[in-house]
Amino acid sequence: MNLEIQNKNALVCGSTQGIGKATAIGLAEEGANVTLVARNEEKLKAVLNELPNNNQNHSYIVADFTNPEDLKNKIEASKNNYHILINNTGGPAGGPVFNAELSEFERAFTMHLKCNHVLTQAVVPFMKEQGYGRVINVISTSVKQPLDGLGVSNTIRGAVANWSKTMANELGQFGITVNNVLPGATSTERLNEIINNKANKTGKSVDEVINTMKNAAPAKRFAKPEEVANAVVFLASERASFINGINVPVDGGRTKSL
Repeated sequence: MNLEIQNKNALVCGSTQGIGKATAIGLAEEGANVTLVARNEEKLKAVLNELPNNNQNHSYIVADFTNPEDLKNKIEASKNNYHILINNTGGPAGGPVFNAELSEFERAFTMHLKCNHVLTQAVVPFMKEQGYGRVINVISTSVKQPLDGLGVSNTIRGAVANWSKTMANELGQFGITVNNVLPGATSTERLNEIINNKANKTGKSVDEVINTMKNAAPAKRFAKPEEVANAVVFLASERASFINGINVPVDGGRTKSL
């Protein structure tokens, strides 16, 4: 299947590791010009060198998602126009929601919802001109089924999903789609952090925690970052032109709801 994203410009956030990196590579494989965004310049340079390049124009932007205004300014200063925006950044620290400090909610709200919002505002004018735009938010299956021990994350992810659905309703008339990909347990550094936290809090071994988490999904394994990225890349394509405002779990069947 030809996804028809050759020469499209894609802005991929959190793209130095995990799902973000796999998505950047997947988009580049399909012929898109990819701009990486993350805070570590050395890692950005390393990933830039890994991207498939067939006379494509790849680049990177160093930005910190704790500062939305600085992020917005750097995107605008790049003078690039984007057909595709992948909103993706690291999840909040785990813990019961009752014990969470207000500062944890504020930081997560800033990194996820505020940054998604300023980025979308920055790229949509060009998308409207082109009559083509794809905004894909990498969130979590907690949008459908809150996850134990991830109270702040559950709260903020839900806010992002509702923001996204509202944005989809507003932008659909311009040929712009806004969708969410909901990864389940995926082999990333984030998952390792969650596993270790669960082991420390429950007194179980890391292997016990891993086995429990794997058995929660009918597939009985963790996802590879590339498997989640495949869903993101498809939603970014011309082939997904009439898919708008939805949540797509990529979790091996773990989520109990339809």
